[in-house]
Amino acid sequence: MLNFTSFGLPSSIVQSLEQLNIVQPTAIQEQAIPAALAGTDILATAQTGTGKTLAYLLPLISKMQDSAYSQAVILAPTRELAEQIKNALGQLLGRKGQHEAVLLIGGAPIYKQMTALKKRPAFIIGTPGRMIDHLQRGSLILKNVQYLILDEMDRMLDMGFSEDLEKIIQHIPKERQTLMFSATLPPNIAKLSQKYLREPKHITIGSTTQPAVQIKQDTIKTTGTEKFTYLLKELDARDGSVIIFVKTKIGADQLAERLHKREFQVDAIHGDLKQRQREAVIRAFRDGKYRILVATDIAARGLDIPHIKHVINYDLPQCAEDYIHRIGRTGRAGMTGSALSFILPQDSGLWRRIQQLLNPNEKQHVPMHTRNAKSGGRHDRKPKSGATHARKPKFAANKSQKEQRFQRKKQFQRDK
Repeated sequence: MLNFTSFGLPSSIVQSLEQLNIVQPTAIQEQAIPAALAGTDILATAQTGTGKTLAYLLPLISKMQDSAYSQAVILAPTRELAEQIKNALGQLLGRKGQHEAVLLIGGAPIYKQMTALKKRPAFIIGTPGRMIDHLQRGSLILKNVQYLILDEMDRMLDMGFSEDLEKIIQHIPKERQTLMFSATLPPNIAKLSQKYLREPKHITIGSTTQPAVQIKQDTIKTTGTEKFTYLLKELDARDGSVIIFVKTKIGADQLAERLHKREFQVDAIHGDLKQRQREAVIRAFRDGKYRILVATDIAARGLDIPHIKHVINYDLPQCAEDYIHRIGRTGRAGMTGSALSFILPQDSGLWRRIQQLLNPNEKQHVPMHTRNAKSGGRHDRKPKSGATHARKPKFAANKSQKEQRFQRKKQFQRDK
């Protein structure tokens, strides 16, 4: 059986992995680590939860130990993912990792980041927008960068970061090793890989259009007036932590408020929260303070919490690919999970596109169990004994559809 020692990694890294109870490499790690150690550029596609973060961090740490002056840049689409990458790096490096890495993300004090950059950290981790800020200020110098990691490349392009990526890469020496990771491989990424990578090794783990097999998928066909009633029934029937996805920030606050009134342990996360608020919400959910997290698609990627048992698509995603990323929050690291989607009559077009993505070669798509919701009375949930009151989320006022689109566009810029 292959283990991490067989890769020739430094003993200190192997010891750190053992302390984290990580003893056997995943499929993506088996293929990516030897290629990265050999200095080869990589274009890898793999579903979320397959261990891709370690697939690039382990060889990166190993190679960086041999050079006192080289630097590595790791770009991620969201603050949450960038922070999780830095935390994973810190676990592998131990105490010294706190000084060898800097996190450059929006919503955090920029002058503290500038101070950290003056110490020439070996690992520069961040989102494209904040890195552009530092490049413009002259606080970020990338002339010594030898390694470039582009994580969740498809999401970065979806969020409109292609121009920012181009500006950043222009500051990085052409003589470098580049590793590009993506959950999907649309034509635009294949085209960019030809521009940024040199004779890359192509790695594909599993299907990029299929969720993990250990995720049980169900649907409920219902109406807008009945949907919340059936959500309550489903939550009562399920044990364990739940992420509920909605379309808008307003919808997240409103749904969390309604669940809170029925004594559910719930909080909401979306782009209007400040960085420290988002960190606090994720930390509380990770620690089990809240059983339910209502989220917009900002949390569909980069949120690595192994104990999530259920994903509920209260609103279907507007992009078919986001369906896979959403339900990929459960069933991680080989664990089982369940995904439930509510389908309204007006959602038929969206659902058809999702089915076409999941089953491109089938004319008729019946891939999962569907329940037709029947009309029922009002579902008033009585508080359970010992129920803990969650922090009451802020209630946002209704906005027009035009203003919502404007706010979503602004949010993409803030999340840089």
